[in-house]
Amino acid sequence: MKTISAKETDIDRKWHVIDADGVVLGRLAAVIASRLRGKHKPLFTPHVDCGDNIIVVNAEKVRLTGRKMQDKRYYRHTGHPGGIKETSPEKILAGKFPERVVQKAVERMISRSPLGRQQLKKLHVYAGTEHPHAAQQPETLDVAGMNPKNKRT
Repeated sequence: MKTISAKETDIDRKWHVIDADGVVLGRLAAVIASRLRGKHKPLFTPHVDCGDNIIVVNAEKVRLTGRKMQDKRYYRHTGHPGGIKETSPEKILAGKFPERVVQKAVERMISRSPLGRQQLKKLHVYAGTEHPHAAQQPETLDVAGMNPKNKRT
């Protein structure tokens, strides 16, 4: 048997829209990261960007299990001495850019390389129900229906 390595011309990219209303954040991010990499395709090649474009709507309605909403901490550093900053998902979701919780969760599941950055450019996250990608005719991907554990009320 021959091993098939996908080329850019062999790749068929699709558009998927995911409704994040009530979906658990980690499970949602895992599905998105897998689709962005293209691991669901039979022609998956690790060194080629063969993933699909993903649109996430209702990102502000994503759920976290347990007490993670209050107890989980995100850290960043300003670059200055003593410049470490921390925040919680609760503050981010109540703030100006609630879609960053989903973006960062997916970003941390994809490699930090030129290929990973190229794959992350195909992720489009929106806090509300509207998105400007209707012309691409995205297919609906039901993450909440894949597994009963994916959705919390």
